[in-house]
Amino acid sequence: MVQGTSSFAGKSTLVAGLCRVFSQAGLRVAPFKAQNMSNNAAVTADGGEVGRAQAVQAMAARVPVTADMNPILLKPQSDHTSQIVVLGRAQRTANAREYYALKTSLWPVVTGALERLRAAYDVVVIEGAGSPAEINLAQFDIVNMRVALHADAPVLIVGDIDRGGVFAALYGTVALLPAEERALVRGFIINKFRGDPSLLTPGFAMLQERTGIPTLGVLPMLDLSRVPEEDGPDPATLVRSNNDDTVLDIVVMRLPRMANLDEFQALALEDGVRVRFVASPHDVGHPDLIIIPGTKSTLADLAWLRENGLDRAIADRRAAGTPVLGICGGYQMLGERLVDKHGAEAAGDVPGLGLLPVRTIFSPDKVTQRVSARFAGANGLWPANADYADAALDAYEIHMGRTSADAGAALGSAPFTVTSSAGTTPDGSSSTDGLVVGTYLHGLFENVAIRGGLVAQLAARKGVRMSKRRGVPSVDNALDGLAAALREHIDVDAIAEMTGLPTIAVAR
Repeated sequence: MVQGTSSFAGKSTLVAGLCRVFSQAGLRVAPFKAQNMSNNAAVTADGGEVGRAQAVQAMAARVPVTADMNPILLKPQSDHTSQIVVLGRAQRTANAREYYALKTSLWPVVTGALERLRAAYDVVVIEGAGSPAEINLAQFDIVNMRVALHADAPVLIVGDIDRGGVFAALYGTVALLPAEERALVRGFIINKFRGDPSLLTPGFAMLQERTGIPTLGVLPMLDLSRVPEEDGPDPATLVRSNNDDTVLDIVVMRLPRMANLDEFQALALEDGVRVRFVASPHDVGHPDLIIIPGTKSTLADLAWLRENGLDRAIADRRAAGTPVLGICGGYQMLGERLVDKHGAEAAGDVPGLGLLPVRTIFSPDKVTQRVSARFAGANGLWPANADYADAALDAYEIHMGRTSADAGAALGSAPFTVTSSAGTTPDGSSSTDGLVVGTYLHGLFENVAIRGGLVAQLAARKGVRMSKRRGVPSVDNALDGLAAALREHIDVDAIAEMTGLPTIAVAR
């Protein structure tokens, strides 16, 4: 089990790397996180909803992601409430105290999922949440040391040295644990180090003298820009261009509850493309594309757009000819009306941004499905192009609302068609001039041809031909690189040995 001194210490990264290391050794390996809190979600093959981090870890393990790998997912809807997803299915919305009262009944869900994984795989790599030293919450624990005790799992504790105070954090974490929990801690990992690791050696000796626990390695600050993060990357890290000659400026609305941010990582890594997240109309500028992303709270985030004047900024840029793309909740916002009679998100009937003649009706039943999508026809963002005209795109949907065209509405063609268990249907809408496009599909920008087609079309609108594209490293290649870094900087033999695995197969 991998636990940490805090959130963002590197637990998800280390679990993903170990999953790839063990998979490369020919072992059947699965990730597990009992409880995750994130609006960055993924969909399993059978339509379950799990944390995006566990989906990436399953990719690292080279196995399909299942709901057992993240049996409890909390999706924040406000500062005080979260939607509770149990074994892939949304159950209810609750505040913190209500959720803590449910934990007794959720513990068998956690242990059942873990035991099914242990029966099916050679090794399960478990991820904790936050820190096991949050002693005020220990009585409610179903994700940290209680899981380790149940599984009798050796524990690694990872600390983020880039934040400072890492030795105090590691020592303090262990010191606050009860004796039976402290006995499970078998190693420390230092993460995000910049500089000469030999300077840390005296600290390792003193730490082991005081705790009896060795430090098993120091991971340097790694480029993880192609490994999707647990909560989505900090939007500030996506503001980049791969060269000095930025051609395209793409603006994404920085919604308070925006979700599935990792789908913009590949776009931000394209040569000549700058992706900016903005929360003020003064920062919108004159971009080549405005994107309204997905969100866990569509009506609340639409109200936020209006309160901050971003609705007017979007309308002004649209009137000036700037294309607009809405994804999932962003697509819903582009319509004429959003109606939530049942309080699926927040009861109300409000006008949308009015850029597409569609309306959304919210339902208590959430759509969560993986789909095979196809490009349906040219519009202002994607030209007809043989590279992707007939290619199947792997995508997924997560939404509470259903969107349909107003009676007699003048619309352009739907941008995509999707094939699911319900058959083949159109997805999304576009304006008659093709410059406003909405879709429910997440993950489009992971597709090389679709991403390249968007970039080429936007550049062509400026009279620029994007002829030399270095391409973006795949997530799979990035996971191989992460595994190589673990082999170089961490004693993976020691980790294999404490888990009862063959060390010769792991260290290669």
